[in-house]
Amino acid sequence: MTHLTTHVLDAMAGTPAAGVAVTLAHLDGAIIAAAETDVDGRLALGPERLADGDYALTFATGVYFRPRGVASFHPVATVAFTVSGGAHLHVPLLLSPFAYSTYRGS
Repeated sequence: MTHLTTHVLDAMAGTPAAGVAVTLAHLDGAIIAAAETDVDGRLALGPERLADGDYALTFATGVYFRPRGVASFHPVATVAFTVSGGAHLHVPLLLSPFAYSTYRGS
């Protein structure tokens, strides 16, 4: 079973992205949890432990940029990943209005 965290950084502003809505779901679409990043752009999401399987984190990027008056290309950024084993899993998102990148963090 795995513990999941995420961190969103606004590359355009050079700051943590606070208030980004994030949804955790099974790849079949069943929603497990939803919340927003804190003032440091961080979030622990879902149950304390995730069973092995395929999941997706969906970040509401358009809703984040819109109130800031920033046009963006991606209304959402979805990161699909596989949980296998019991290690902590950190999924960071580096966000700009027209691109995003992610990796398996620690």
